[in-house]
Amino acid sequence: MTNLAFRRAVLVAGAITAALTMPAAAQDSGGTGHRTRIGLGAQIYPSYPGSDDFDIGPMINVDRASGDQPFTFEAPDDSFSLSLIEAGTFSFGPVANFEGARTAEDVGANVPKVKFSVEAGGFAAINLSDNFRLRGEVRRGITGHKGWIGTAGADYVMRDGDDWLFSIGPRVTWSNSRYQDAWFGVTPQAALTSGLPVYNPGSGIQSYGATASLLFQLSEQIGVSTFAKYDRLTGDAARSPLVLQYGSRDQLSAGFGLSYTF
Repeated sequence: MTNLAFRRAVLVAGAITAALTMPAAAQDSGGTGHRTRIGLGAQIYPSYPGSDDFDIGPMINVDRASGDQPFTFEAPDDSFSLSLIEAGTFSFGPVANFEGARTAEDVGANVPKVKFSVEAGGFAAINLSDNFRLRGEVRRGITGHKGWIGTAGADYVMRDGDDWLFSIGPRVTWSNSRYQDAWFGVTPQAALTSGLPVYNPGSGIQSYGATASLLFQLSEQIGVSTFAKYDRLTGDAARSPLVLQYGSRDQLSAGFGLSYTF
């Protein structure tokens, strides 16, 4: 599972950059101005893909909206993205994501370290209606695991402007053999020192699951947000000795935060 804490940090950096680079005249266009929503909270997530331990990190987000337009829906597990092409209900552009490191001490067995991963790639999304969105991402690790990973999901969104928003939808994650080797494989050298059997996973569907989120305004300025995400490892990832002996097929994340709109 992607490290959501790192993702939210990237969202903040991107949103702040966009805010600082937006022409001042744009805020006066049509006399509508802009609104900004800043969210801050905490979340838990697996320490690494396949782990049964959790880390705690910040949940941070910054959104901008024009005039009385509602804030654009973003699922809590979206990577940071920039829409370069927007044609009607279709959008496409680059994405960036981060995934934390894993050490032998994290696992409890003498396995190779997986370094901090910077992932870059692209996304495509289409809004089939006001309430239904499809989105897919493909990313490659530039550092760390250096593998390919793809995610696809659908979100059903119910909302009353910015007063409240609820979303829920399925998720599927695919990864290639290099990604799965890094996180789920056991090399011959590691097998000699860890007592685990040699394991060389291939590419394929890594997990399936669902994500849900809820945002609710307590007042014009103050709001609350929460999310929950569940993934179930499958295929070669689920059969890994690291998962069976030291981890879990069930991957859970959740978070809660407050927001301020001005």
